Amino acid sequence: KRRGPTRLQQIKVEESVFAVDKALLLEGSEYFRALFRSGMKECRQQEIRVGGLSSGGFLLALSVLNGARPVLNADEIVAAIECAAFLQVERLVQHLIDSVNSDNCLLMYHTAGTYGLPELFRRAALFIRDMHRDLEDGLASLPKQLVDYVESLLPSSYVMVGTHSPSDELLRDPVRTVCYLDEDEQDWRVLTHLPVDVSTTMAGVAVLDNKLYIVGGVRDMRKNVVDSGFCYDPVMDAWSTFPSPRQLRYNLTLVGIDDRLYALGGVHERKPLSSVEALRVSTNTWSFAADLPRAATAVPCAKAMSRVFICLWKCKDTTELYEYVPLRDQWAFISSLTRPRSYGHFMVSHRDNLYIVRNGPDDDFLRCMMDCYNLTTNQWTALPGQYEALFTTAIRGDSAFTLNRNMTLEYAIGDLQWKTRRRMNGFPRIGSMWTFLLRFPKRRNEPPGNTAIMTNTELSVGV
Repeated sequence: KRRGPTRLQQIKVEESVFAVDKALLLEGSEYFRALFRSGMKECRQQEIRVGGLSSGGFLLALSVLNGARPVLNADEIVAAIECAAFLQVERLVQHLIDSVNSDNCLLMYHTAGTYGLPELFRRAALFIRDMHRDLEDGLASLPKQLVDYVESLLPSSYVMVGTHSPSDELLRDPVRTVCYLDEDEQDWRVLTHLPVDVSTTMAGVAVLDNKLYIVGGVRDMRKNVVDSGFCYDPVMDAWSTFPSPRQLRYNLTLVGIDDRLYALGGVHERKPLSSVEALRVSTNTWSFAADLPRAATAVPCAKAMSRVFICLWKCKDTTELYEYVPLRDQWAFISSLTRPRSYGHFMVSHRDNLYIVRNGPDDDFLRCMMDCYNLTTNQWTALPGQYEALFTTAIRGDSAFTLNRNMTLEYAIGDLQWKTRRRMNGFPRIGSMWTFLLRFPKRRNEPPGNTAIMTNTELSVGV
């Protein structure tokens, strides 16, 4: 954001004095906004003393307000939480949320509860809930009320929907379902049935605020696009509709961030699109956003550290990485990756790493190659070896879940290596699959078809 002429304000924290742009303080801190607008004598002083904070924590807040994304150690986390709570610095809170990982989540959770940062407290608790099995020993050291809160939360589940065209109310297709992985039984169960008008064929599928959104599926071989969007709320177990983008499109990418869903590229009347539209979910209204750098379909996309990234192909050997910057409504070039006869077909994120999944040698899509781009160091690293098909990967904690007809695999992610952790039953269906994470309560007293574990034979019916 543009600010007016710089007016420096001296802020004393402990024995350190900081000369800070006053506009930066007004923009980033509720504490300073209230102080400077209060009319109190302190707001007119050349030097304002702030007690009860560490100078290190204040310096971290200033660096985040100036656009930095520092990696924090344990002492810095405590100092940053203390400062974010006292000065009410929302961007610092968001940076802390983005930094939650398996190494610091227990500290984040406990400290956020101590200093009263409710959103960081909730997000750290959800992270712990998802990694409960791996964090049991550490969790046991926390006060009982904190443990009880974590265990009261809904865990996230690995969820899948396959390729389906609209059905008929009288001829309901029993396999038009959204399914989830029952990790205790290591098999798949039905979560919900798709409404008859929903098409997932060449659709955009995304999750935002624990709700599933489907946009732009085609009805038939002529590729007529379904003219409504569909939303599934797993907590209420209910479907609803919302308007389609102004430009009907299929084979698009859908991604959600903050209060918006972005429909990226796609095809209209057999022509690739570069246009992007954004749905403000709170008002159900679409508006155009900045075009993609070039027309593209089925764009690989991932969110990392509250940022949105995409891959575009430049030529037969080159994958380009871009970031969408909402405040400027711009696409910013980040880096490019050149690998002979191989493209980035899929992308997922873990911590501050973006993993670009490529086809194997000679367009082998059953054995994948991976490269990692680190957002902190801006460096590429090629991961050794080849992997099972990873085009259905979703990340939960330090685990990557992926799925194909033969098996569901859980990989443990660590030190730029993915190691197989568990093998479970696959999902024997033909066609593309979309996978994601959702939180939902265990279903009770439902019709038998909704809760029974679906065997491989049952899932194959109608294929």
